[in-house]
This record gives sequence, C-alpha cells and structure tokens, in this order.
Amino acid sequence: MSTVPSAAAPAVRLYPLGDAAIVLDFGGGISANTHAAIAAFSARLAQQPCVGLREVVPAFTTLTVYYDPWLASENGHYAPYGRVAGQLRTLLAAPAAAEAATETAAVEIPVCYGGAFGPDLDFVASHTQLGAAEVIARHSTPDYLVHMIGFAPGFPYLGGLDVRLATPRKAQPRPLVPAGAVGIAGPQTGIYSLPTPGGWQLIGRTPLRLFNPAWAQPSRLQAGQHLRFVPISAAEFQRLQQHES
Repeated sequence: MSTVPSAAAPAVRLYPLGDAAIVLDFGGGISANTHAAIAAFSARLAQQPCVGLREVVPAFTTLTVYYDPWLASENGHYAPYGRVAGQLRTLLAAPAAAEAATETAAVEIPVCYGGAFGPDLDFVASHTQLGAAEVIARHSTPDYLVHMIGFAPGFPYLGGLDVRLATPRKAQPRPLVPAGAVGIAGPQTGIYSLPTPGGWQLIGRTPLRLFNPAWAQPSRLQAGQHLRFVPISAAEFQRLQQHES
C-alpha cells in the first residue's frame, strides 16, 4: 500500500484488489469535495489511460481501476500491479489542468409519497417527530448529488438528505421492493431501480424507469448528476407510468 499526495486530493492510497484491479482511496469521507476529486481523476484517466485499462468504478471515497494483467505484463514487465500503480502515481502527482465549472440542471424525479406508494412514511414521520407533510417537504426540497450507482444496476446513492430525516433501516427487510420505490436508510436516500429485496424505509415511489439494458445508456442516472424529487398525485403517477411502459 502506498500514499500519494496529488492535485486531486490531499492524499490518495493505492492498494491491490485481486490480481487485476487497483483501489485508489481518496479518503475525506462522503462529501461533494471527495466526489469531485474522484470524478476529476476519472476524467484525467480517460484522457491518459494506464496500460491495459479496462474500466473504472467510482464509489463514495474510492475509485477502482480494472486492468488487463496480460497487457500490463508485455514488453518484459512481469509485475503488472507495479507497472499500473506506477502510472497511476505519476498521473496523480501531475498538475491538473484548470477546468471550467459547468452547471447542469437537476434531473426531476416525480414521486408519489405515502399510502401504498410509501408504506413507511408514517413510521419515518413518527421516528423523526415530524408530520408526514413535513417529511415530504424536507425530502423534496434539496438538490441531491448522485455519488455512485450500485447495489443493483441503476440504483443511485444520493448525498444531501436533510439530517432530520435520518431513519434506521427496517429490522426485517422486505423480500421484494418494487422498482421505483424511494427509501431512506440512516442518513441516505435512494431509489430502487429494479425489484429486489431491501430494508430501506419506503416513503414514496417514482413511475420513472431507472434502468433498461436496451437503452444506449442503460442507467437513467449517472454519478455526478444532481436530482430533485417532485411530489405528484396518484393519478399523475398512473399517467406517467403508462407513458414509461
């Protein structure tokens, strides 16, 4: 394991993940600054790829770089990890070019809150000692940052939940949560992209489809985007759901 000071972050730790991947740990905790550092280095790596680069996978505080060990071992190099890690250290240490700030509008995600769409809304209201209407207002006010996509294809992990809405996961997870369900788990909120088991407290549901392998870009949301929840009625949910299908 090694630590590299860089322009992207105060210190980035590198360590192997199996024999064909390297984890870059940016530290700093879950924050917009850490996310920005990971996104910036991902962009640099796309422009200046390391040898044998296959893909990069961002997470809350890490970036995992997958490479082809066979290609990284060519030309007399028989230690692919050392070769790739060396190239990553060099790129981390190089001065980053100034980037123009870009502002993009938040993606609006319509949500029907409560009732059959959000069976745990009353529990969240009771736990937080807020009325159901206040929970909805606080949940639909912020612009959320998509830190990463994970757990299931297209599932967005969001940053920016009002701290008053933090609620523990369910003691007994549901065997099946419908696609589109919007939930809270601890200090996080997210959207179930596919029908899966899950233990998040469900407060609403969106009629929008978040994942479709037939789309050119299968995931509707991407890391780095911002989104905002927009409350809608049950009638509007049905109308939009028919349009999605």
